[in-house]
Amino acid sequence: MHTALTIVAERGRTPRIRASGGLAARITGRDTVHLISAAATPLGGDHLEIVLRVGPGASLTVRTVAAALALPGAEELVSTARWDIRVDRDAELLLDPEPMVVAADADHRTHTRLELTSSSRVTVRERAQIGRTGEHGGRWSGALHADLDGMPLLRHRLELGAGTVGHDLLDSPMAVQSELVFPDERAAVVERYPAGGSWVRMPLAAGGSLGTRLGRALATVNS
Repeated sequence: MHTALTIVAERGRTPRIRASGGLAARITGRDTVHLISAAATPLGGDHLEIVLRVGPGASLTVRTVAAALALPGAEELVSTARWDIRVDRDAELLLDPEPMVVAADADHRTHTRLELTSSSRVTVRERAQIGRTGEHGGRWSGALHADLDGMPLLRHRLELGAGTVGHDLLDSPMAVQSELVFPDERAAVVERYPAGGSWVRMPLAAGGSLGTRLGRALATVNS
């Protein structure tokens, strides 16, 4: 299944939405949109294409109503999602979907492309969990490419689960929360959780920060 969703936010106007395939969207506040599953997706072989446009001076918050579940298809394990995001001058975006749970031996891959300006305000959060209770065979990868005023701000990629570098069943991370914040002047942080896992916040050279929390379960890494 191919899913396409576009949300356009302009100052002083209600967000405009176009959707087809396995996702729908509902306006739940003046500048807030919640994404809703309209079909079982992502399954192996599915592709989701999500476009967010936040015009000059506009504000947009995008959330989901529930966690998503990636499942293997009958003939294909891999599903993909692409987020194409632009936040114009003096505009603000909060992207905070519920977690992606990669079940059974599914392989879900996301790629986020973000364009912003020096006067934009952005928080982009992504959370993923390998497996439901007792499952260890799934795989997830997430890539984030962010450009600031047309110049590279961040190039980041992370993998979890079966077949990834450093994976083992005894002591490898199975959950992640990643968060890009711009602007952000907070200092760097490196912490280890008592129950296992870690939290790192890294200031970026051109401004903003990237925070990454890793652990065995999302319950131990959620901020």
